[in-house]
Amino acid sequence: MTEDFGALPGSGAATLPGSIPELDQAAIDAAWSRVRLARHAQRPRTLDLVPRIFDDFVELHGDRAFRDDSALVGGPALLDGRPVMVIGHQKGNDTDSNIFRNFGSAHPEGFRKAQRLMRLADKLGLPVVTFLDTAGAFPGPSAEERGQAEAIASSIKLMTGLQVPIVVVIVGEGGSGGALAIGVGDRVLALENAVYSVISPEGCAAILWRAPEAAPTAAAAMRMTAADQLELGVIDRILPEPGEGAHADHDATARTIKAALIEELTAIAAVGTDRLLSTRYARLRGIGVYEELGEVAGAPAEPPSLQRRLGRLLRLPGVPRRPRWSEIWPSGEVGSDDEEGG
Repeated sequence: MTEDFGALPGSGAATLPGSIPELDQAAIDAAWSRVRLARHAQRPRTLDLVPRIFDDFVELHGDRAFRDDSALVGGPALLDGRPVMVIGHQKGNDTDSNIFRNFGSAHPEGFRKAQRLMRLADKLGLPVVTFLDTAGAFPGPSAEERGQAEAIASSIKLMTGLQVPIVVVIVGEGGSGGALAIGVGDRVLALENAVYSVISPEGCAAILWRAPEAAPTAAAAMRMTAADQLELGVIDRILPEPGEGAHADHDATARTIKAALIEELTAIAAVGTDRLLSTRYARLRGIGVYEELGEVAGAPAEPPSLQRRLGRLLRLPGVPRRPRWSEIWPSGEVGSDDEEGG
């Protein structure tokens, strides 16, 4: 691994070679402003939007195996008279509610609850509507012990085969596998200031550059804004937000989402099951397509030396260590004392 590091724009930390020279400060500031709006404390959450969009919503609880997870909610409802199954992440609006909702970061039981509701929707022929708003799945030891990765993977697998229409709406943060677990859809919509990424900007900066303070640069580099995601083909449509943003007018935001959902579900309902599944599969396979231009000249990177590996284990001075998950996680708080990362 090369040691020829360049300087990270806007900080004194080290970065990888070729440190994103095409990004100027305006692009970094624009991307970070979207991230901050997506995380706005008064941004409408799933349970803020549901009563404004749907009628007769009945929340269902529990995964029938361990417990209920308040970070992920769902249940049947009526959308303009059409029965649907609604599932979404639920953050809080203040400290107490955020602690109760675990900041919208679901445990395995939350994703298994979502799977239970999806199977019920598939059995009853109900279209599925999901709302994404999470920094990511909860990474604590207890979640890993109960099979966090398996729960996310099983949820993704299940959604690819549901024989009912699925519409996904990214309303705030769409972070990592926690979002993707309920984010496989026939149509993926995003609010204007929503973001969607494989990892949080803080996590990206901590892993690549050992500098969580470089999160704004990471946000721009990952192209996580709605406009970037539309250009990349990850989402299908951007929904405009009122005024200064969705946090300024929940009612107007809900009206925009409702109109889009009715339009999208009406169009998808006319598609047969076989075509629905094949189109969904093709959509997923089409994300991230690239063209190979040929082999890159140069010797392959050498693995870290024994001295370097021992230095990391013993935490010797001058040897960079791997970041702790608590440094990567954007929130400085955790759900409970027994679930802190090492």
